[in-house]
Amino acid sequence: MKPLRALPLFTVLGLATLTGLWLSLDTGSATISLHDMLTGHNAINTQILLELRLPRTATAWVTGALLAIAGALMQVLLRNPLADPYILGVSGGASVGALLALLLGAGVVLLQSAAFIGALVSTLLVFVLARGRGNWNTTRLLLTGVVLAAGWGALISLLLAISPASRIQGMLFWLMGDLSYAQLPVAGSLVLALTALAAIALAPSLNLLAGGELRAASLGVEVDRLRLFLYLLASLATAAAVTQAGNIGFIGLIAPHMLRLAGARDYRLLIPGAALLGGALLCFADALSRSLIAPQLLPVGVLTALLGVPLFLFLLYRAQDGRHG
Repeated sequence: MKPLRALPLFTVLGLATLTGLWLSLDTGSATISLHDMLTGHNAINTQILLELRLPRTATAWVTGALLAIAGALMQVLLRNPLADPYILGVSGGASVGALLALLLGAGVVLLQSAAFIGALVSTLLVFVLARGRGNWNTTRLLLTGVVLAAGWGALISLLLAISPASRIQGMLFWLMGDLSYAQLPVAGSLVLALTALAAIALAPSLNLLAGGELRAASLGVEVDRLRLFLYLLASLATAAAVTQAGNIGFIGLIAPHMLRLAGARDYRLLIPGAALLGGALLCFADALSRSLIAPQLLPVGVLTALLGVPLFLFLLYRAQDGRHG
C-alpha cells in the first residue's frame, strides 16, 4: 500500500470508530440520547450511561478489535483467506466452560473465568496434539483444530440437552454472542494492547510469511518459531474476545478482507486498521441489535452473521478475479 493512501484510510477508519461508539452509546431501550445524558443533571441518566451503556460499548469495541486482529493472524498463519478466530476450536473450549458455569448458576466473574479457562485448555490441547512427536505444520494444526472443535460442539449439545429449561435461554444467548453481561473490559483492553503491539512488531516477518514459507525462511525468518508465536497470540486474542462476549462470528473474517480490498496488504497497516474496523463493525451491530425490536434485545452475534454473510459474498464477488487474495 502506498504511504500516501495510509492517511485517508485511517481517517475513514477513525471516523467509523467514533461514529460506531457514538451510536452504541446513544442507543438503548430507554429513549435517552447521549446528548441528554451528558448535558442533563438527572442521576438516573448518568447511571444508565456509566453502568449500562459505557461498559457495553467499550466491550463491543474491544471485542471487535480482538477478533479482527485474531482473524488477520490466523489467515497468515494458516495461509487460508477463509480462516477466522474460531477455526482452531478456541471458542468451543470457552463455550463449554461458560455453559458449565451457567448450568451451575455462576455469576458474571465466574462465568468469564470459566470461559477463559476453557479457551486456554483448548489452546493447549490443539498445540500438544498438533505437535505430536515432531515439528508441527499448518495442515496438521488445522486438522487438529477442526476435529477438536467438533468434539467441543458435541459437548455443547450434550450440556444443552441436560440443562433445565430455566437455563437454556441464557446459554443460547451466550452461544450466539451476547453483550448483556458486559463490564468495563479492563483485562480485554490489556490483552488487546499486548496482541496489537506484538503483531505490529512482527509485521515485517508477517509480510514475508504471507509470500510463502520458503521465501520467508530464505530471507532469515524462523518460520517454526513465528508460527508458534502467531498461534499463541491469535489464541490469546480469541480467548479474551470470547470470554467477554461469547461467540460473535464474521468480524474476524470480514475485517481483514475489507482492508485488503482497500489496498492495505502491509501488516504494519493491516493490524491497526483491522482493530479499528473490527471495533467499529461490532459497535454498529450492537447498536442495531438494541434498536430493531426495542425494548427487547437481540444477540449481537445473530446480527453479525445476518449482515456478514451477504457482505462476505460481496467481497468474494469483488475478489473473484484473484487480484485481492
